Amino acid sequence: MSRVSLALLGALAVLVVLVAIAFSVGRYPIAAGDLATLLWAKLTGAGHGLDSTVETVILKIRGPRVLAAILIGAALSAAGAAYQNMFRNPLVSPDILGVSAGAAVGAVLGIFLSLNVIMIQSLAFAFGLGAVGLVYITANAVRGHDPLLVLVLAGVVVGSLLGASVALMKYLADPYNQLPAITFWLLGSLASANPEDVRSTLPLMLVGLVPMWLLRWRINLLSLDDEEARALGVETGRIRLTVIAAATLMTSAAVAISGVIGWIGLVIPHFARLLVGPDFSRLLPTSVLLGAAFLLGVDTLARTVARIEIPLGVLTAFVGTPLFLWQLATARRGWQ
Repeated sequence: MSRVSLALLGALAVLVVLVAIAFSVGRYPIAAGDLATLLWAKLTGAGHGLDSTVETVILKIRGPRVLAAILIGAALSAAGAAYQNMFRNPLVSPDILGVSAGAAVGAVLGIFLSLNVIMIQSLAFAFGLGAVGLVYITANAVRGHDPLLVLVLAGVVVGSLLGASVALMKYLADPYNQLPAITFWLLGSLASANPEDVRSTLPLMLVGLVPMWLLRWRINLLSLDDEEARALGVETGRIRLTVIAAATLMTSAAVAISGVIGWIGLVIPHFARLLVGPDFSRLLPTSVLLGAAFLLGVDTLARTVARIEIPLGVLTAFVGTPLFLWQLATARRGWQ
């Protein structure tokens, strides 16, 4: 078997093991045999004879959370891989164009206005898309400069403005009810994930992932200079817009459900690139599997390692930072 096949099978195996662990551990432990029995009964339609509590925990509590972690981790990692390839910069992450900041403004506004959960998620999704649209329109209006550099600078400026908007609403929020809710959302969590979140997120993830896969060969050419890519017959502007739209859609959908979770779109594509190389047709599926496994593992730690649940944004930073530093160290030895 090739190295790529081994990497994909290894990532898939790790994901399967982490799924089994995520369903089994927690305040209500569930035996692996009970999990297998219930899943087999649901697939075949046969009776399972298990306690109703076990079925409720697996299907209604942990099931949606596990699926949400898989979807969000895969989406953020795929978006990070696409952005890093498009910007030709390994330090780029999905929030480089302000999508996370825009989603944060939408969610914080919804909490500030005391709206329900569905409206908060809808505002987060809409503001995330709107922020990237504003960045792209602003960058497109500037002529005579490197388009990628202008796009990044526009993202930084718009992101700073959106961050100031979040800070203002936090300052004006009710310190007893609204401010704790805002702070908790900004730190990221899957504690409130439900089946409706999974049903609403999955189509958006697929809509964003499908064009990335169909354009995987052309996305490879975005790592070249624009003149070289055009000489090879690639319309860089149109491809870049498609990649931005797809990655933004996936990131906005993820952030709307989980809050702001960093590091996944930055760190995981690096590890995928080490395993399978820079070819996007190999990098994308590997990033998807590794991102799903990473966030699922982190979420399992977040709800089991302490008496209270640790916010995902905090835990991904604690886990991602040493992994990233280790990768930098090993990569440097490899270059020498």
